This record gives sequence, C-alpha cells and structure tokens, in this order.
Amino acid sequence: MPQTFPPGVSSETFFACADAVAVAAKELAALGWTPATSSNFSMRVDDAHAAITISGRDKGRLGRDDIMLIDLDGQAVGTDARPSAETALHTQVYRRWPDMRVVLHTHSRTQSVASRLFAAQGAVRLEGWELQKAITGFHTHESVLEIPVFPNTQDMAELVERVDAWLGSGKPLHAYLIDGHGIYTWGRDMAETRRHLEALEFLLACELDLRRLSA
Repeated sequence: MPQTFPPGVSSETFFACADAVAVAAKELAALGWTPATSSNFSMRVDDAHAAITISGRDKGRLGRDDIMLIDLDGQAVGTDARPSAETALHTQVYRRWPDMRVVLHTHSRTQSVASRLFAAQGAVRLEGWELQKAITGFHTHESVLEIPVFPNTQDMAELVERVDAWLGSGKPLHAYLIDGHGIYTWGRDMAETRRHLEALEFLLACELDLRRLSA
C-alpha cells in the first residue's frame, strides 16, 4: 500500500523529511555504522507525526518507499508498512521535547563495544575532552558528560520507562547507549543530530583507546 496522508499532513513536508533521512542513512551506512539492515532514523513532520524508516530495510539504499509516516504514539498512518521495532524510543523523544526534530540510532563497532564495556557502570563518563563542546549545552572541556547505558531488552515499554526514570532524576540526557546494541541521539535538526552522533562516536573511541593503552 503506498503512503497516503491524512488531512493536515503535507505530502511535500513528509517527502522532504524522507529524503533527508535517506541521505543521512546512506552516509552513515557508508561509514559502516548500520550493518545488516540495523539502525533506524526518523524526522519530525509536524506536531503530531514523524517520518521513520520501515523495519528491515538496507539503510544504505533507502528511498522514499522505505520511509513511512507514524503518529507520536508510534502507530502507522496511511500505510500498512511496519515501522522499526524501536519506534517507541523515537516517539518518546518527540513527545518529551517538542523542539527535537531528528532521532538517529546507529550500531557502529565503537558504540557496540563501548555499550558492553560500560554496561556494569551504567554510564560512560566523559570529562576533559575538547570535543564535548560539540554537544549542545556543553561549553567547556571541564564539564562532565554522562551517557547512560541501559540494559538491552525486547520490551520497549520497559526501556522507555528506564529512560524516563533517568530523566525524572534530573540527569541531563543528550544520548544513550543500549548494552550490546548501539547509540541513540537527537537534535533540533539533522545537522545538530549528526554533530552529536559524530562527536560521541569519536569520544567513545577515545575512551576505548585509553582503556586499551592503560591495560
């Protein structure tokens, strides 16, 4: 079934979002961060809808037909396609922060290894790195940036609840890792979200190098 649009949803806006997601996915796939059809990407279309990758598609070969419309409860809109199994983690961001417009989730080797290494500690503590300033809200290398690591589970409601609990405790959250899985990060547009993702990939790689060199 081709994508159709409910009243009030602009097809032009949806397709612009779908194209932006497809371009980003192709570039991230070229870096090797989306192996074996893993990862998922989304972009807010309006106050009540988002465009998200359809489950199981090769992220290096996405076109408009590989991206679908959902509401912010994660339900398909105007299509019988199936969204990513982790759609609830995207819509959680959009519901909590109305100014967030993009969510990127990747499975790079660095992210996956870091998620296992720091799982027992529950977070990766980043401090003293100049590139921390690439994360919105951080203005000095002397700041402390904690990236939580949540246990992996197929129960998305449980994972959403864990993320909400972290937020409810007053801790800052710009991204998170899932144990043995990968990273989620977001931003107010694609450029900011890509900046967060690339900076965190670099910072996690530096932390892994330090562990190796000090062993």
